Amino acid sequence: MITLSSDFGSPYPAAMKGVLASRTDARLIDVSHEFPRQDIRAAAFWLREVLPYFPPAVHLVVVDPGVGTERAALAVRAGGHVLVGPDNGVLFPAARTLADDADEHGEIEVFEYAYDDPESVTFHGRDVFAPAAATVQETGRETVEAEERFTPVEEYEDVTFPDPTIREGGVDGEVLVVDDFGNAITNVPGEILADHFGEAVTVNGVWAPAQRTYAGVDTDNRLVTVGSHGNVELAVNQDRGDERFSVSTGSRVRLRWT
Repeated sequence: MITLSSDFGSPYPAAMKGVLASRTDARLIDVSHEFPRQDIRAAAFWLREVLPYFPPAVHLVVVDPGVGTERAALAVRAGGHVLVGPDNGVLFPAARTLADDADEHGEIEVFEYAYDDPESVTFHGRDVFAPAAATVQETGRETVEAEERFTPVEEYEDVTFPDPTIREGGVDGEVLVVDDFGNAITNVPGEILADHFGEAVTVNGVWAPAQRTYAGVDTDNRLVTVGSHGNVELAVNQDRGDERFSVSTGSRVRLRWT
């Protein structure tokens, strides 16, 4: 199995699939090609949330604002999986989770992929990363180092997520991503909200009740809840939370118990 993730929209993913299909018989599964354009941190967040639900596989990831520059191409082995993509940090939040969930107890191995001059300097997804993913699939996830194009490395870019600040009577955090429903997902762990369901909460001074479900408030009403990812999110029942709370990706949020 090879999964594909990118911010390409359409039709560019079809070219990557064409390259893969010409080099391997692996099953191809799309994760998403609608990640926010050139937003490395958002893609890293969603990959961390989604990829652990797959069995061991090769994961081709192309969110690559640095395409055509000197940044390296990497293969990252973690928990029986191998993630292939650019050296900009997008692979590592998911890799850490995959490793922590497996018997390797957090072991991550990183390899740089040596590639020839690509056909295009603007489409490394087709010309660099798809061939690399096919090579990993055909060589074997557990034997990546047997292929001479892959060299172990110890220095690489990483992406981490900021920690919230716990305060008396509340918490200060940040919006990490906004999903397609308009739910603003913060870096505040859901357990912080556990003792406050049913109470009033203010978010940057805007009042909303803390509820376990969207239906805990009437249609078109704001709420603060915990999403499936385990983080506190700002939402509206059947409308967009980002708009009604006046936040976007990267916005600071101040939650206070009232």
